[in-house]
Amino acid sequence: MNDDIRTRGKLALFLLLAFLFGLGLASGLEWPRGTQAAPVLQDGIPDRAAIREAEELSDAFIAISEAVTPAVVRIQAERAVAGPHAGAVPPGFREFFGLPPDAVPNVPQTAGGTGFIVSADGYILTNNHVVDGASRITVTLVDRRTFEARIVGRDPTTDVAVIRIDGRNLPTVRLGDSDQARVGEWVLAIGNPGFGDASTLDFTVTSGIISAKGRPLQIIPQELQANGDPAAAVYAIEDFIQTDAVINPGNSGGPLVNLRGEVIGVNTAIASGSGFYQGYGFAIPSNLARRVMNDLIRHGHVRRALLGISIIDVTPEDAEVYRLPAIAGVLVEDFADNSPGEAAGLQRGDVIVEVDGQRVERVGQLQRLIAQHQPGESVQVKVIRYGESRDFRIRLTQAPLPGEAARPPVTASTARGAEGLGLELSELTPALAREYGYDRSGGVVLTGIRPASPAARKQAPRGYRIVSIDRQPVGSVREARNLLQRVRSGDVVSLLLESPDGRTRIVNLRVP
Repeated sequence: MNDDIRTRGKLALFLLLAFLFGLGLASGLEWPRGTQAAPVLQDGIPDRAAIREAEELSDAFIAISEAVTPAVVRIQAERAVAGPHAGAVPPGFREFFGLPPDAVPNVPQTAGGTGFIVSADGYILTNNHVVDGASRITVTLVDRRTFEARIVGRDPTTDVAVIRIDGRNLPTVRLGDSDQARVGEWVLAIGNPGFGDASTLDFTVTSGIISAKGRPLQIIPQELQANGDPAAAVYAIEDFIQTDAVINPGNSGGPLVNLRGEVIGVNTAIASGSGFYQGYGFAIPSNLARRVMNDLIRHGHVRRALLGISIIDVTPEDAEVYRLPAIAGVLVEDFADNSPGEAAGLQRGDVIVEVDGQRVERVGQLQRLIAQHQPGESVQVKVIRYGESRDFRIRLTQAPLPGEAARPPVTASTARGAEGLGLELSELTPALAREYGYDRSGGVVLTGIRPASPAARKQAPRGYRIVSIDRQPVGSVREARNLLQRVRSGDVVSLLLESPDGRTRIVNLRVP
């Protein structure tokens, strides 16, 4: 009996000690009492240490807005809308090209946009599409002063334009180095997102981060094609900075600013099905805009530097064929007349991976790097030629000015033609040569593509002649079939194709 009492007493004492220990531990850890969370306010005053970083960021936004906004201007461009080409602009982008949804052809329309002052004597940087075709341009400053502006120069291939107002000691912005901009970096977009002669949304500041760099959208080439200028479309450069800072149609031409108050981009477009903001905005890198602006001010047009090559982005199949260390780089497919790249030693099938020590991963990036140079300057180009690294020093030439006749290189694009299994091959007879436009017969021509085949997925055009397969010359359908029969499933076949006008294309296709 006594033993039982002693046992029970020891158990009760143990439970009491465990309870007291647990209570003390909870108190020491400051666990929540009841349903209340740990307090974030003390006597109604926020904890300064907890919000210091947010305050510093807010102060930076305020300082940048106050410093930059005075140099941001509202642009009103009056023009007669031609109308027919508007349907060719991709959905969600036509408002950015001064084409409101209810525009009536040949009736004067006033479209809004933005620009920013880059010199105290009145030079203003904006988008080409903001002022293109304008018969009258009115510029309004933040302090409500209004000026008539004239166009200094325009470059449709980059969507950059420079206009000028008659002013002195005007507020200006500072252009930064867009190459140093990093994904995840905070940015501000400043502009005028409203429409009409008066708007409650004038001179709005929005914030976000850089979401990506080097985005191609194909809106500039499509707009140039729609406007009946396919030659200019060949030289279009798209290497946009992507941001989630809110951009709406009137923001076009406004500055994209980093936390140092430097303009690192020119707001250009949004990706949207309705023409209004849905999360993605795009800006022209400031380094490209600066280069174009300087030429427009000095010469009235852009003196475009060229390598004289036709290029496309590499694919996984290309990386395997050319034994690349990574699926990155730009494949050389063809050469323009008097190509400086060809003269320096570049060959079809070379993959450009560096320019002046800067890594090249895509077409738009290479175009931008070359466009930042003047004609006559030289660049150091590194290529991979079937697994071997080679370096070339290339002296850049100048692109033809508007109206000059020249054979341009094939449009740079990631959309590619292809050859491979799923082909319909024929001997290039005199009749087929006349049909496709060849000046002579002989060889092998692509006369059809089987639906749903690898070739069909590459959207190869009919009428291309097969020059070689895996670098082996092809002179007949029998030779082509013999070469194709040697490959196995999973292999990549490399084909060199030639169009009737003499342009060549390289296509690498994985055999299913």
